[in-house]
Amino acid sequence: MSADNRGVEEFADEFGDLLGIPPAERARIVREALALYREGWFPMARTPRELAQARRRDPRAEVVQWVQPRERGVIPLDERFHVPRRLRDRVRSGRFVVTSDVAFGRVIRACGEPRPGREETWLHPEIVAIFELLHEAGHAHSVEAWVGREGGELVLVGGMYGLAMGRVFAGESMFSRPEHGGTDASKVCLVHLVEHLRARGFVLLDAQLDNPHLDQFGLELMAREQYLESLREHTDGGIAWGWRGMTHEEPQA
Repeated sequence: MSADNRGVEEFADEFGDLLGIPPAERARIVREALALYREGWFPMARTPRELAQARRRDPRAEVVQWVQPRERGVIPLDERFHVPRRLRDRVRSGRFVVTSDVAFGRVIRACGEPRPGREETWLHPEIVAIFELLHEAGHAHSVEAWVGREGGELVLVGGMYGLAMGRVFAGESMFSRPEHGGTDASKVCLVHLVEHLRARGFVLLDAQLDNPHLDQFGLELMAREQYLESLREHTDGGIAWGWRGMTHEEPQA
């Protein structure tokens, strides 16, 4: 899929140590990241091969680039959202304890872990740091799935995270750990997220790119112009996250 892109030189060299960033700088970075998202951009890291190719064209090319696809993957929040029967049964089984904003840092790092078929990750440390600042400021949120172990211990086996802007939620990434009992965990998180977004009055769930794994949920492609118009219409103001259920305290012993 073709996309326009731009570098992020203005963000470079600022994320080595979050604790070392003064509050005013943190606020500036959050403002700039939100402004870029509201204009339809999101960050991705080039692979080493992509970076080498980019630097042959432009020696100043950065590892992290902000991209804007010509078609946007979106998950409908109305009756077009589809949950396969087997997954619906999984959700109803109560196998997972589903929480929000309990383990944001762990979720985003797990989303960036190499896995079979994806040895390289787009989650560069700069992107992780930007999102931790967005989470700290109350704009980025995570959804987590946990399974129980003997003795009452709960173990993180799946999750997802993204950015809330007005009545738009930009989904970023998700992960599952089937080897630890997390089969379908990220999909269960997505179903809970959609239920939450509906209840809070959100109108758009951005999935960024065309993704065959999300087709089962009714993923649709939206032209760039239509997507940008939706952003202009729905990203002003804010909606309290107000997750119903467990939040804030990590349930793992």
